Amino acid sequence: MTDKLTSDDAAMTTTLEREEVSANPLDGDELLMKGFFGEPEPVSEHLKTRAAETHAQKTGRLLKDKERAAKPDHYKIVSISLYMEDIERLNTMVDELKKRGHFKANKSMLIRHALEQIDLNQIPKNR
Repeated sequence: MTDKLTSDDAAMTTTLEREEVSANPLDGDELLMKGFFGEPEPVSEHLKTRAAETHAQKTGRLLKDKERAAKPDHYKIVSISLYMEDIERLNTMVDELKKRGHFKANKSMLIRHALEQIDLNQIPKNR
């Protein structure tokens, strides 16, 4: 007998090492869990969708089309840039309206009201 490994022996040793490394040592735990707790109950589609929405809200991940809840079509969320002083002024106005009893007042409501009042002829050309 020789102590040298042939190329076939080396290939077989490498294959066995890969199988040992890739084997999941926790596979047996799954059988134990099923023995103690039984098979998991199927989850309703409603709960799956709700769980996906909650996960998306927490992680900021966008939902796939089939997971996405029906969106309202009477408004759209937009993002605009405002100067800091304009944001402060808007927030101050909302706070004042709330003090006056307009408890549902918000920035969106104020902007909508301002859009109703605006006269485009009064806007200066170079601002």
